[in-house]
Amino acid sequence: MPDLPLSRPELRRYSRPLLVPEWLDSGAQERVRAASVLVVGAGGLGGPVIGQLAGAGVGRLVIADGDSVDLSNLHRQTLFTAADVGRPKAQVAAARAQAINPFVRVETAPFLTEENAAPLVGEAALVVDATDNFAARYALADACTRLAREWVWGAASGTSGMVSVFGPALGLRDVFPDPGGAESCEEAGVLGPLPNVVGSVMALEVLKVLGGVGEPLRGRLWTFDALSGGVRVIRLGARAAPAL
Repeated sequence: MPDLPLSRPELRRYSRPLLVPEWLDSGAQERVRAASVLVVGAGGLGGPVIGQLAGAGVGRLVIADGDSVDLSNLHRQTLFTAADVGRPKAQVAAARAQAINPFVRVETAPFLTEENAAPLVGEAALVVDATDNFAARYALADACTRLAREWVWGAASGTSGMVSVFGPALGLRDVFPDPGGAESCEEAGVLGPLPNVVGSVMALEVLKVLGGVGEPLRGRLWTFDALSGGVRVIRLGARAAPAL
């Protein structure tokens, strides 16, 4: 697959990103098409990641989520409609992603745990942490570190969000040794557009890493304040970041 030229239907589908010189000249689209990405979490953060990676033409997209769609999800989780309430998120998200792009191979997987983390991570070229389940976050981080995988990490709660690209040299436990008093969206609430903004930045980081273009947020933390519109990029060292 990576050695095959893009077909005419693919060239039409990806014509807009292929107008970007950095994307076209580096062969980024072919590398994205050859990649396998594991997205853990299909909710507020995972929704925009899944939709945009499908649109971008990631070759294999694996969606791991164990939740069902709830009415309270609909204000922010744009892959779902009222008709999906009660249905498994991973299955609905996979169907939406496949409808966006038939060239993408979309699969579902059980929600990530300490027991299944290694096999799921081992099959992926890149991993996306789009969950607000802290046990899963750290199990995923540990598996990625052991298997020398990079992962795109994001968080959104209340009115603030963060994104970074972690890897074996600097991982989640180095920066955030434990979740401390951090709260999930269910506990702290969240304004609907926020996770979509953060998830879109996460999707962009995935494409930068896979395509080999630009400067991914390795060793840096992107932060966003939704109320002020303020953005900061903080250079990270071990245990040097603000609380989640």
